[in-house]
Order: sequence, then C-alpha cells, then structure tokens
Amino acid sequence: MAEQTGESSSIKAEENGVSNGVDEYPSMPWFGMDIGGTLCKLVYFEPKDMMQGETEEVEILKNIRKYLTKNSSYGKSGHRDTHLQMDNVQLGGVLGTIHFIRFPTSQMEKFLCLANQKGMAKLITTVCATGGGAYKFEEDFKKSVNMKLEKCDEFESLLRGLLYIDKNNPTTECYYWCNPTDEIKCAKVNYDFSQPYPFLLVNVGSGVSILAVNSPTDYSRVSGTSLGGGTFLGLCCLLTGCNTFEEAIELAAEGDHTNVDKLVKDIYGGDYVKFGLPGDLVASSFGQMNSRERRNKVSKQDLARATLVTITNNIGSIAIMCAKQRKIERVVFVGNFLRVNPIAMKLLAYAMEYWSGGQMKALFLKHEGYFGAVGCLLRIMPTSELT
Repeated sequence: MAEQTGESSSIKAEENGVSNGVDEYPSMPWFGMDIGGTLCKLVYFEPKDMMQGETEEVEILKNIRKYLTKNSSYGKSGHRDTHLQMDNVQLGGVLGTIHFIRFPTSQMEKFLCLANQKGMAKLITTVCATGGGAYKFEEDFKKSVNMKLEKCDEFESLLRGLLYIDKNNPTTECYYWCNPTDEIKCAKVNYDFSQPYPFLLVNVGSGVSILAVNSPTDYSRVSGTSLGGGTFLGLCCLLTGCNTFEEAIELAAEGDHTNVDKLVKDIYGGDYVKFGLPGDLVASSFGQMNSRERRNKVSKQDLARATLVTITNNIGSIAIMCAKQRKIERVVFVGNFLRVNPIAMKLLAYAMEYWSGGQMKALFLKHEGYFGAVGCLLRIMPTSELT
C-alpha cells in the first residue's frame, strides 16, 4: 500500500463508531464507493455472523442487509451483479460476502434519499470513496445524510482492489481470449496472474488512464485518452437515439462497421503488403460517411458498431505503443466499458496479439470496473489486506 502523506491510512474508530468489540475497525455496515463520471460502483461487505440483540443499531443493520442482498435490482437503474459476488472472504479477520452494486451517477440524489430512508446515517459517519464524484458530491453527502466522504487516491484504490480480488477470488480472476476472430474456436482461457510485474494497467471508464505497474507501491500514469466509454455512449446516444450503455452494446452487436468505416482494401484494392496492413483493417473510421448514398443506407446498428470499433481501436493503439515503449508484455484492461462488451474485448485481444507478433496478450479481469470501490473498502481496515 502506498504511503499517504499527511493523513491516516485508515478511518479511526473514534471518528466512525465501533462495533463487534473490535476497537480498530469502524462500525458496520462496511462500504466502499467509486463515483465515476458515468457510473457509481458500490461494494458492500456482508458479515457471515451479524450482531445479535434488539437494539436500534442491530435492526438497522439487518434491514440494510436484507434490502441489499435480497434484491438484484434497485428501482429502474440500480443493479447488483450477483455473478460477481464473492463468498467466504476474510476482511479484517471477519468472514463474509462482498456484494457488487452499480447505478448511474446521475441517480446520486435518489441513492442518498434511499440511504437516509434505510437509516444508514445513524450508523456510520464516514464512507471511503474515490473517483471524481468523491469531490463533486461531497457537500450532497453532508447535507442529505450527514456523512463525510473520505477521499481515496483513485489509482492507489484501483491497484489495491485489483490485487486483493485476484488474491482472494476462489475462482481464477484473470483471463484472455484465444482465437478472438473465430466465432467457433473463440474461448476464454484462465491466466495465472500471481506474478504479474511489470504490467500495464489500462483503466477504461468514461475516459482512459494507463498505468505502468512495477509493484504494489511502484506505479505511475504513463498515458491516457479522453476517448473512452463515456465517448462511446455519448456518440451512440447522438447517432442512434439509444439511452443506455446496454442498449448501445445491443445495437453494436447487430451492426456491421464496414458499412461506416473505410478499410485498407477500399483504398488499395486489397492488402497493403509493403507495410503489412491487411485489407480488412480500418484505414479511416467513419470514412464512408462522406458519401450521401452510404449515409442514407447505413443503420443505427452499423453506426453503433462503428463507434465501438473506433473507440476500441484507439484504446488498443495507445496501449500497444505504451507497452512497446516500456518493454512490458502483460497488458491488463479493466473498467466498466468492458462490462457486457465481448466485442471490444475480442477487438483488443486481436489487436494486441497481431501488432505484437504474438508477444503480447490482452488480459482481462472478471470484476472489471469494481476495483476502485474495493480499494476504498480496504481503506477502512487498520492494515493492508494485501499482506
């Protein structure tokens, strides 16, 4: 865990209340939040053995637990990713389950209203959070639920959460796609990530940040781009009239980007052999749309697919350049852009393998966009959970 200058590495018990007779830990419930520009990620630790008794505190804890764990959807836009749930994990010596919940950041007001209704503010006064929303919504948390947001470093939280989940997930967390362009042979293959260093970490959220990671405490941001998941969704909303990420991905799955993009073979009549460029490589994203005739024939599905290919190709190109510059062979892609998005993952898998001559693979992680929130959950512990 990286050193924090001028602030404690954990939330002290006197700030946040004490439960279970453990003086070092804050009172339950235990949460971690990553409040991004598009999506808010919330992780909740459910202890296996709940506090006993009939006090108001115990009843509130039971009600919160029941509401969060008995539902997989909260209203129209909140969801618990039950397939990611991690059972029988240790957190600060306590055995329990980690639940993974997401909702649009635009629904923050409704979330705070719900937190107030469930009595959460009566039990905890501080929540560890990362992402831009930890700053943007700081006053809203104070006014609505009288809670302080303990702001955590975004990259430190991301890395700490990633290493914790990879270590504690009972199933293999890391994988890659083999034969990504072959619909019949394409398959996920488990990857041993127990000795990962050095690796490149490409975090694709609303925008993209790329970190070079040499150890749990030695890492730096080496590049990034503003063209990320938020760009994909925003352009799809403009071009197709869709309203959600899921709708955009569904459209893209049915589209053909070659009706929108100009390929190498459209320019050269085939492969550009001299520079090793295959004919089906995109030469100009949206390059066919300068033709009125083609614009009249193109479908919403084609536009969504071309948008997805454009954003993904850009991310892959930058990642490959960074990896080659740093002489790093392991490149790990994370972030909610990859959720329910096998198209993008397979494009990245193909690009990394092709342009590296088979030397590099695009690696992926099952918990994709939740690592920052998990890192914040770990922050409330008095010592690092990675040791």
